[in-house]
Amino acid sequence: MGFLADVYLWVKALHVMAVMSWMAGLFYLPRLFVYHAEKVQVGEPTDVLFQTMEMKLLRLIMNPSMIVTWVAGLALVMTPGVVDWSMVWPWAKAGAVLAMTWFHMWLAGRRREFAAGENVLTGRRYRLMNEVPTVLMVVIVLAVIVKF
Repeated sequence: MGFLADVYLWVKALHVMAVMSWMAGLFYLPRLFVYHAEKVQVGEPTDVLFQTMEMKLLRLIMNPSMIVTWVAGLALVMTPGVVDWSMVWPWAKAGAVLAMTWFHMWLAGRRREFAAGENVLTGRRYRLMNEVPTVLMVVIVLAVIVKF
């Protein structure tokens, strides 16, 4: 575990960069879904364009960012002296990260529905769901910084 302590700041920096990339995708993909649901008809050229944008955002940015976030985060957790599990904050963060991961998977499911021409949700529903990562981000940041 001495190795993890030696590279702690590098892993932490990598974790923060990966989180920023992941969050950008979690904010943007539901917004794409809003416009896709409200402005595009199945089979139109714009439908194909939106599907391409959504697929590339998910597969090329969001999925790798989520994986790096998890790997770096777990490395940070395993670094001796970083997390005191007797406190509330690591549990709050862990719960919020699990919820964020669920939201990521939920978005991936909606992308598959758009690709199959089977989306049933409205732009309004996607707008509401777009608030989920914001709430989770607030919980995570307060947990880590304030350590409540």
